[in-house]
Amino acid sequence: MTEELGLKADFIMALRFFSRLPTGETPHQVPDLGRIAMALPLASVAIGIGPALLLIGGALIGLPAYFAAALAVGAMVIASGAMAEDALADAADGLFGGHTVERRLEIMKDSRHGTYGVAALCLFVLLRVTGLGAVAAINPLAAGAIWLAASVVGRSGALWLPAALPPVRRDGASATAGRVPARSFAVGAVFSVVLLFLLAGPAASIVGLGAAVIAAVVVIAGWTAVCRQMVGGQTGDLIGALGALVEIAVLTALLGFV
Repeated sequence: MTEELGLKADFIMALRFFSRLPTGETPHQVPDLGRIAMALPLASVAIGIGPALLLIGGALIGLPAYFAAALAVGAMVIASGAMAEDALADAADGLFGGHTVERRLEIMKDSRHGTYGVAALCLFVLLRVTGLGAVAAINPLAAGAIWLAASVVGRSGALWLPAALPPVRRDGASATAGRVPARSFAVGAVFSVVLLFLLAGPAASIVGLGAAVIAAVVVIAGWTAVCRQMVGGQTGDLIGALGALVEIAVLTALLGFV
């Protein structure tokens, strides 16, 4: 069977890799991060638009802002299949619970979560809910827009890791999905920044948008250095964890200027 190519096929591939949303009956293809990278910003909008609208709608109909934010974050967890949450917990356990490269990778592969993982997971959810709830109490539209923008930049920014570092496992999901060519990452990154400005621009100042981009770059560079130092490469968990960290970094920067 001939492999389907084109933006639509890449978009569906990105949705299947990063979410649990229905994608039709077309045959599944082996994930290719190089193809996914360019379609991921648009796919991230599709993944995040439902939770963002739930946040906006819940706050507008009179639900307490923090309750609406908690519902919306729960919806995002469902839509994404808890991919970022699970990856962040595994990465925290592995990187900070092991003392050798081999032990860190072994811990990350274990589906059970330890103290570091649970703490990281709880903090990630807490930061999302409190940050979004605080903005939604004042401006629900702004809360939904900046969250959607942060999630777009987070997923696309995370693909710098497989662009910069080799996979440390030959049989892992990251190794199967392949490296990300620099050009593919650049196209996706530029598209994600454009969406950041379009989505968050009406709610945040130009200084806030610039701070968000800088925050994303700093977190990406720092996490890449940590992964290189502690395991000598990247895994699917480390990529997913970076997406979560960049989302929080961008959200934090934007919150100061909404």
